[in-house]
Amino acid sequence: MRHSLESLAAFALVAAEGSFSAAARKLGKSQSTISETIANLEVDLNVSLFDRRQRQPSLTEAGQALLAQAQQVLAANDRLNRCASQLSEGQEPRLTVVLSDTFQSETFATMLRQIDRRYPTLRFECLIAEYEDVVALVQQGRAHLGLMAAQDSYPPDVGYSALKEKSELVLCVGRGHPLAALPHVSSEQLRAERELRLSTYELDNKDDSPAQSTWSAPGYLMLCEMASQGYGWTELPRWMVQRYGADQLVELPVPGWPRHTRVDAVWSMRRALGPAGAWLLQSLIEA
Repeated sequence: MRHSLESLAAFALVAAEGSFSAAARKLGKSQSTISETIANLEVDLNVSLFDRRQRQPSLTEAGQALLAQAQQVLAANDRLNRCASQLSEGQEPRLTVVLSDTFQSETFATMLRQIDRRYPTLRFECLIAEYEDVVALVQQGRAHLGLMAAQDSYPPDVGYSALKEKSELVLCVGRGHPLAALPHVSSEQLRAERELRLSTYELDNKDDSPAQSTWSAPGYLMLCEMASQGYGWTELPRWMVQRYGADQLVELPVPGWPRHTRVDAVWSMRRALGPAGAWLLQSLIEA
């Protein structure tokens, strides 16, 4: 009985995407190639992984049981590749890290010092993105590592690990905004005012906003500027408010706020990290 890591990765991706065509697009292959890969895997395993009687394939009971095993194999292979990369000689010519602004700037400064000291000839590139955009850049190979607000789940080809640090998020408005003068702010009062909302390029265009005018931007720094100008209230990392908006912004006293969120490191399990990337990931996890 033989099955390749490629076939297990295709299996996990089809299960996550809910269709052979969607998985094919993610992998840059034809639908027929993915269908054949899954069919051959079913022959090798001697079970049916998907029920194909409906328009969209669904996991059989055997498929559900084997999916967890396949994901464990893929994760173990990813760990092996990272370890081997650290032990092997040579260095990748470029390391690109995509950061969410929920990742503390002090930690980032420490990270830069470590990279400069350990890999002085490395071409280091930093990108800024949030949520789905971070994951997409890592999946596409545009970035080697991502640091972002933790999500409930990730695509099967994306590895992730929680960092020890947490980011504190607060609700803010400009000092001249009507909400700034209130001793307490309720959810109803928030809904009556314009929300400045974080958006992403990858996020589906769903109109789930409240009835009032909602403005959006793909980054926290732009939301910080909008709020400072008095255009509405928004959610921001506390470190950003302290560094860039302390004189222009007021933190709103809303029940349940401030909030804390974990920060995850994410990477593609379809592309092995080089020595510098593997070292940085391990350093962040252990920090």
